[in-house]
Amino acid sequence: MEKLLEDLLPILEVSGGCLLSKQGDVTLGFQLQLPEIFTLSEQQYEAFHQSWVKALKMLPVGSVFHKQDYFLKSTYKADFSRDDTSFLTHCSERFFNERPFLDHRCYVFITKKPTDRKPSSSILSNLLRPSLFPKESLDEQALQEFRGSAGQFKRIMEDSGFVKMRPLEDQELLSTAAKQGLLEQYLYLSENSGSKLMRDIHFDKGIRIGDQYCQLFTLADAADLPGVCSASIPYEKYSSERTKFSTGFASSLGQLLSCNHIYNQFIFIEDPDKALKRLESKRLRLQSLSLHARENHLALDATNEFLNEAIKEQRMPVKAHFNLMVWSDDLSQMKEIKNMTTSALAQIDAAARQEITGAAQIFWGAMPGNQADFPMNETFDTFTEQAACFLNLETSYRSSLSPVGIRLGDRLSGRPMHVDISDEPIQMGICTNRNKFILGPSGSGKSFFTNHMVRSYFETGAHIVLVDVGHSYKGLCDMVGGYYFTYEEKSPIEFNPFYVPKGEQLDTEKKESIKTLLLSLWKKDDETFTRSEYVALSNALTLYFSHLDQNPDIFACFNSFYEFLKLDFTRIIQADNVKEKDFDIHNFLYVLMPYYRGGEFDYLLNAKRNLDLLHQRFIVFELDNVKEHPILFPIVTIIIMELFISKMRKLEGTRKVLLIEEAWKAIAKEGMDEYIKYIFKTVRKYFGEAIVVTQEIEDIISSPVVKQAIINNSDCKILLDQSKYQNKFDQIQDLLGLTEKEKAQVLSVNKANDPLRKYKEVFISLGGVLSKVYRTEVSPEEYLSYTTEQTEKVKVNQYARKYGSIKKGIQVLAQEMLAAARQ
Repeated sequence: MEKLLEDLLPILEVSGGCLLSKQGDVTLGFQLQLPEIFTLSEQQYEAFHQSWVKALKMLPVGSVFHKQDYFLKSTYKADFSRDDTSFLTHCSERFFNERPFLDHRCYVFITKKPTDRKPSSSILSNLLRPSLFPKESLDEQALQEFRGSAGQFKRIMEDSGFVKMRPLEDQELLSTAAKQGLLEQYLYLSENSGSKLMRDIHFDKGIRIGDQYCQLFTLADAADLPGVCSASIPYEKYSSERTKFSTGFASSLGQLLSCNHIYNQFIFIEDPDKALKRLESKRLRLQSLSLHARENHLALDATNEFLNEAIKEQRMPVKAHFNLMVWSDDLSQMKEIKNMTTSALAQIDAAARQEITGAAQIFWGAMPGNQADFPMNETFDTFTEQAACFLNLETSYRSSLSPVGIRLGDRLSGRPMHVDISDEPIQMGICTNRNKFILGPSGSGKSFFTNHMVRSYFETGAHIVLVDVGHSYKGLCDMVGGYYFTYEEKSPIEFNPFYVPKGEQLDTEKKESIKTLLLSLWKKDDETFTRSEYVALSNALTLYFSHLDQNPDIFACFNSFYEFLKLDFTRIIQADNVKEKDFDIHNFLYVLMPYYRGGEFDYLLNAKRNLDLLHQRFIVFELDNVKEHPILFPIVTIIIMELFISKMRKLEGTRKVLLIEEAWKAIAKEGMDEYIKYIFKTVRKYFGEAIVVTQEIEDIISSPVVKQAIINNSDCKILLDQSKYQNKFDQIQDLLGLTEKEKAQVLSVNKANDPLRKYKEVFISLGGVLSKVYRTEVSPEEYLSYTTEQTEKVKVNQYARKYGSIKKGIQVLAQEMLAAARQ
């Protein structure tokens, strides 16, 4: 027999954020923002659990607490509307388009029943008898007291720091012309809150809503419950022999159950005295029957233990019920979904009981606003502490709203997330600087991650200066049209520190930079310069640039500077009777002769291309072939450091990033450690960040620069796969100041990766306060741009030459790779 839903609907009115039922029940609804999964420690789970217990004890007698978690299968919707996206960003959007993930929404409903409300059951339900009206409803004073209790509940939960609660408004509860309300979303199992699709509801053979086939699994009998429950439980996939990776006790029923489902959690607040009297009566009945059956004797013992604990530990007795409603529009999938659900329940040592007879009444009682009509014969006696263990405590990863960030992947599904590890942590107060320290062994994906990170920064307008050993950034540099400085016999590395772009004036910063360079070329490390020599060089530079202004046809470089010193400046100091002991011009010219035209290093300071380093946004210095050179390497490092300091001070309001790969070890040896210390300590004042990348833990231990300056001034620590160090990770943990939770997270990296997808995981800690593990998963085009595999780099270069550009070459190669993978 068919009936109209509006005739059966138990909700009488929605007003002021309250749901009023036809039975006189008043319900307040809240939307919750829970902590992200895999981000809490065992101690934090316990603290969160205690917050729930305290909050539940604030609810008045006769109220119903209902937590309803929706987990809906969804897909990532790419944004192709923007015209300003780069080639690689567009490829990334296309790659992740339609990526499936589990969307989560969490609601809490607190219901106050009238004092004369009769308890509901599977038989006495308003689904069957919808016209039962109470003799009296809540008066205004009782309503205000109830709102006060709900407000105290909200305050306790938000003061815990783990959750945010937002009261639901009328238009969110009931549908409007533009949007479907929460009531219809529940009744019709709508996966899209914006749709207005209405479906028939069938209860004749289980539950079927439109084309959705539903199954209901309940935890409603003490016999089905686990013997032990707690706030958290080890997650075996990410745990190891040395570390225990914790998740919420009920996480397997929430985010870890990868199908459409709703997890309903009910806790009914009773009068403790009445509850204990009822249990005493039950104890007496069982005692009289205990001789007739062993089951009665066991039940008597259990009741005695319950009553003893209630009195001794001052526990608050409550009634509870938990259920999972799973569904699919494909009937053939229901067997697999049933297996997944029973497995999820088995992970908390609970028996799976599929509800058939009372499924309709349970479904109806879980409707928002109808919690008071939940069938009480489907509940069990427990304490608040135990009931709170079964609450779902976690949600999926959330994207940052910051305009700056990196695209990383949700750990469970790979859904792309926008992650800000620079500005937002400072705004939140958990970091004091933007500096980063990256540790990852060879093959862990370290260079791959840093390529991805610096490209993200570049596309937000940042200036990037990279110091590399190993040609890890050549592909990306070519892709973005940056400057790539490297030393080869046919094309040696070359700079021009004397060049001043048109329209700009020589400033003190530029002069000081050139003087530092000239002094380092002239004097050895153990030699000092006199004040008179320093003044002479200052005068020489001032006169040289005046000479260039008067002779615009002369090209600014070391050659023309050397010729100016040899001819014009020599005459000037001779006319001024400058003594040789104050400034030996002949010695200066002789020592610097190798850098002049025809000398051994005449190419080094006379470049005629890639001149405007200050305004070039992407610069890579590849030092692989010069890191052991006694002449070239010190000069190159000075030029790099002076360039970045110049950018740091001159480019106001522009983000600056200095990333030093393995080259920092060689730089520190050459007496440049003071530069590194200075940059790490002061770059934050100039809207910049310094990043150091290293492979081995021994590098950290052996270098006082890293231990004292870099680690102490890097609030963001990024670690890749450390499995090879798991037996000596305590040393890394002590050096980096990682917590036990962060240790467990680091050692879980790449332990349970999806074999069907190609990615590696990365651990990111912000200020020791917020830490997560993400996927680094990119499109084939991004992969080819970042790859450090020699064979792949060679192929990329071949295709780039063949098709006229690296962009076109990568496009064709990516299409060929995709076609080969499909075959």
